[in-house]
Amino acid sequence: MGALKQTQAVEVKHKLSNTLRNWLPILHSSLGDLEEVMAPFVESNPVVEVESGYEEEFEKKIPKKIISGQISNSRTEYIEAFTIQKKSLYDTLDEQMGKPLFPTPLSQSIAYYVVENLDENGYYEGDSKKFCSTHDITMEHFEKIRLRFAHVEPVGIGAKNLRESFLFQLDSSDIDDEAYELSIKVINNMESIHDYSKKEHFSEVMRVISSFKNPPSIEFQEDSAQVVPDLMIFFNDEDSIEIKLNDEYYPTINIDTSYPVKHKFITQKIKEAKGLVDALDMRRSTLYKVGLMIVEYQYDFFTGGQIMPLTLKTLAEEFGHNPSTISRAIANKYIACDRGVFAMKEFFTTAIDEDISNATIKEFLVKTLKQENHKKPLSDMKLLSLIQDKFKVKIVRRTIAKYRKQLNIAGSSERKKLYHLH
Repeated sequence: MGALKQTQAVEVKHKLSNTLRNWLPILHSSLGDLEEVMAPFVESNPVVEVESGYEEEFEKKIPKKIISGQISNSRTEYIEAFTIQKKSLYDTLDEQMGKPLFPTPLSQSIAYYVVENLDENGYYEGDSKKFCSTHDITMEHFEKIRLRFAHVEPVGIGAKNLRESFLFQLDSSDIDDEAYELSIKVINNMESIHDYSKKEHFSEVMRVISSFKNPPSIEFQEDSAQVVPDLMIFFNDEDSIEIKLNDEYYPTINIDTSYPVKHKFITQKIKEAKGLVDALDMRRSTLYKVGLMIVEYQYDFFTGGQIMPLTLKTLAEEFGHNPSTISRAIANKYIACDRGVFAMKEFFTTAIDEDISNATIKEFLVKTLKQENHKKPLSDMKLLSLIQDKFKVKIVRRTIAKYRKQLNIAGSSERKKLYHLH
């Protein structure tokens, strides 16, 4: 009996290994891309029919009860919770391409040309001379129309560069009349901004400029990627932590085993279709197990604490796979909890030693620099010394510099200038 169980276990393990190897793209893809990854297989298999895991309407905002940890049983709310669709930048601009800013066919043609030639940051980079030649108009006329983008939302879009974008935004700001002239000078000479620090109204100018969007399309860049979490981790009514797969997004695989044609080809396609089902199940079980490990190692995080050291090697040993395979498996995967939506890889910090993670070091850096003397900011060497004294670890100065850059914190000399400006 024991030998039989062992044989069955080996067969199951072998089946799972083959499934994992044959369908790694399914494991590696994000939940949002899953159907696209499966498409080539489905198109070439006559016995398979896939029902999409998506619904068309995603207008509602995330229900608070889901974010607070009380998961709804409603399929519609369940999906809407993590798929908020907002109007794209181009949808927003398209609504403004008519009156009153662009009332004539020619002005609309110019406006659409500007929109079609925006780069990813929202700056205009089209060939104006070519357009003018084709439509037999002057550059002055083209520019007169393009400059109307100073009144288009989001303000700053359609400018040729950062300076012009700031000038667009300045005209729509609440700047005091007395500070307007200085604002123009500051924007036109941003590289020498410190030269104006002692001018009257400088603080008002900096207040307004610091509110400008940079780049002008930044709000739409942040919203462009639709994040669909694979896992939801929350505290239930019994105050115990619960891990739930986002099953609502998985496609349903229907296999026609009663296909009218009996042929070796059809038999093989049915076998492959069942392998696809196994691959999806493998994906679910793998990510659920990752969730269990994250909760085990990072329980403090879900109760308001910090992320603790957890390496991919630890996870790989648990799964019996290479760390690189696990790294690809958790790539583009997200976890939703009452603290927000987090990339799965964020829970696997690089441990500097057994008790200290790089996240802990970064947190210490932020806290320390918030309290530093503005007239004498701390150098990287001084920060290194403080960290080594506090945590009793050995790291090098370039590691401090790397962490600063990752946290978007300037060096000591640049911070001193910034403090002086403020």
